[in-house]
Amino acid sequence: MTVRPVVKRTARAVLLDGDDLILIKRTKPGVDPYWVTPGGGVEPEDATVIDALHREVHEELGAKITEVVPCFVDTVEHIGEDGGATGVKVQHFFVCRLESMDTGLRHGPEVEEPCGEYEIVHVPFTRVGIASVHLVPLSLRHYLDGNIEGVRAMHAPDLG
Repeated sequence: MTVRPVVKRTARAVLLDGDDLILIKRTKPGVDPYWVTPGGGVEPEDATVIDALHREVHEELGAKITEVVPCFVDTVEHIGEDGGATGVKVQHFFVCRLESMDTGLRHGPEVEEPCGEYEIVHVPFTRVGIASVHLVPLSLRHYLDGNIEGVRAMHAPDLG
């Protein structure tokens, strides 16, 4: 059995604000717009993946989150800088709720040295809302489309 090394890990928020999902619309020169969940790479200074999630959400949105629950993992081949496959990237997705957001607190490379635009958008957390945007990765889009009720149920008070 061949085991591919994990060479990158990310922490991403399926961030609920009432009945909406908060996404980031990415617009880069020469590329069609696409939408992503807030989050990014786990850094050596992050004690845990959840610590990375909190840091990334604060950097990208100026936000604090609560009720963080793991909900989805996506594993994809990671392409090295030389163009060759070096291993896999594991993306950890967590459903969470927005506690507060102050976009004036945004910082980090997305704000200070942007490659294109990073627009914070609210999309209805419905099948129609998800279908209205080009959400990546496609595996997350499919997961959410089939599991909206289940994702909401991850915050049910009887889960313990």
